[in-house]
Amino acid sequence: MKTTLDELQAFVRVVDSGSISAAAEQMAQTASGVSRALSRLEEKLDVTLLRRTTRRLELTEEGRAFLAQARKILAAVEDAEEQMKVRRQKPAGRLRVNAAAPFMLHAVVPLVAGFRARYPQIQLELHSSDQIIDLLEQRTDIAIRIGPLRDSTLHARPLGSNALRVLASPAYLKAHGTPRTVDDLSQHSLLGFTQPEHLNQWPLRHAGGDSLAIAPALTASSGETLRQLALQGVGIVCLADFMTAADRARGDLVQVLMRDTVEVRQPIHAVYYRNTALAARITCFLDYLSEHLGSA
Repeated sequence: MKTTLDELQAFVRVVDSGSISAAAEQMAQTASGVSRALSRLEEKLDVTLLRRTTRRLELTEEGRAFLAQARKILAAVEDAEEQMKVRRQKPAGRLRVNAAAPFMLHAVVPLVAGFRARYPQIQLELHSSDQIIDLLEQRTDIAIRIGPLRDSTLHARPLGSNALRVLASPAYLKAHGTPRTVDDLSQHSLLGFTQPEHLNQWPLRHAGGDSLAIAPALTASSGETLRQLALQGVGIVCLADFMTAADRARGDLVQVLMRDTVEVRQPIHAVYYRNTALAARITCFLDYLSEHLGSA
């Protein structure tokens, strides 16, 4: 059985205060409790640390040697606790964040400068992946996931949501015409995802319901690739607002079939493993994202 910090503290307090009763008062414990802690410590070490008499306590040679080490251990623990307090006041350390490339590029990257100005001691490490990763295997602190969550072993924090829109470039519409009804899409070049298949369900109201399963003429694994293809006039695409807000503001992409579009908002979550309290660097990053993405 290993020595505990409580036993070390009891030993040092008894030596410093000169008696078990005085140490007990300082530690807000009973004298019998402090005495038992000392006895356990001596039993574990298999030595006598203090000679107890009716009038005073006296350190043995082994006690004097152990006292020096006990002081060092307790000082190191106090120093570590103090450092943690400072880190919570001024979060610091490396923070590894993973997100799909489009979200990283269009949602996270624009916030990095402001985040670093507020928390200069946090070292951001940004990773992009269009596949769902294992956080432990990839040594990732936070992963941003868009859409319904499936992994129940993770803790998740909602960061906001984004609407989906069916879009095309003015050049494409000029060359191929603007679809007036959902049925008109069968005459157009549709851009879709290779996977997952649910991303090729467009939020369009039609005779069969409120979701249209498209047959893409061209597919890509990344939403950013599809965005670039749409900007080049290759076809019609359905993408989230976080990726296309600037394009729509400039008129580089325009929404089509607006009246037939069903309002569908993709949830955005930060997922992470948590055993106890979150590290301050993780908490402040999640707070910062929520602050800027919550109204997206």
